[in-house]
Amino acid sequence: MLMNIGFIGLGIMGRPMALNIVKAGFSVKAFDLNEGARKTVVSAGAVEALSPFEAAVDSDIIITMLPNAAIVREVLFGNEGINKALQKDSIVIDMSSVSPGDSVFCANELKKLGVGFIDAPVSGGEPKAIDGTLAIMAGGDEVHIEKARPLLQAMAADVTHVGGHGSGSTTKLANQILVNVTIAAVSEAVVLASKAGVDIKKMYEAIRGGLAGSTVLDAKIPLILERNFTAGGRIDINMKDLTNVVQAGRDIGVPMPLTTDVLEMFHALKVDGKAMDDHVGLIQYYEKLANFEVPKGGK
Repeated sequence: MLMNIGFIGLGIMGRPMALNIVKAGFSVKAFDLNEGARKTVVSAGAVEALSPFEAAVDSDIIITMLPNAAIVREVLFGNEGINKALQKDSIVIDMSSVSPGDSVFCANELKKLGVGFIDAPVSGGEPKAIDGTLAIMAGGDEVHIEKARPLLQAMAADVTHVGGHGSGSTTKLANQILVNVTIAAVSEAVVLASKAGVDIKKMYEAIRGGLAGSTVLDAKIPLILERNFTAGGRIDINMKDLTNVVQAGRDIGVPMPLTTDVLEMFHALKVDGKAMDDHVGLIQYYEKLANFEVPKGGK
């Protein structure tokens, strides 16, 4: 069945995700405050929407991919919210990284309107958004997820139904712990080895096939070697995610000592004017402490 899709939020991740949906043959109305982002998706075959409301009108499924929960709530329920445009039995899929509580709130409010809700954050960063191989962790009712699965599969290699409303957001928080704490560990190890005189390229070759090997290591070591801190996953966005992690932990009584340490590192980098760097730029925190810069090329 042909579905009409509204897509709201065409940033670093949202734009390539929307392009893959268009490529898969879905009818898409796309909105972002950035006109250039809208035009890019329109040039690929989408219809330009000039507001979130316009993107939602006559759409069977509406995707939001937005920077934070406050913006998600405003788009859904604000003075010009799309709640006034949603059809009964339509589905809203929020693919933003927000807290589980925010996802549950949105689900409950939309249920009053007869509208389904899926919290479906993603992992994989910009490269996997571009090639359509994201990992999607979806929370919500089975019937809604199965209806939306063909759409989600246009953006992802893996779509996993992890549980009820809020569970997708919780799984994303767990993902963010693992990613960012691992980047901190990689940074600590690289600065130690490099200052001791080890060629980081050779160190990487030596350890990548062992227990310390990981997708994070493979993705971030090349960027460190290039000293390329251009954002795929920005420090300020990850700082927001880790703030949600710490709050979620407090809410249910789970201490978060490692996450709290990395969050403080991100705050320090923000003060240094590096909030827009990729989170691999975390290595700069360690470099400052060690009074040493890892040379480009690794030696």
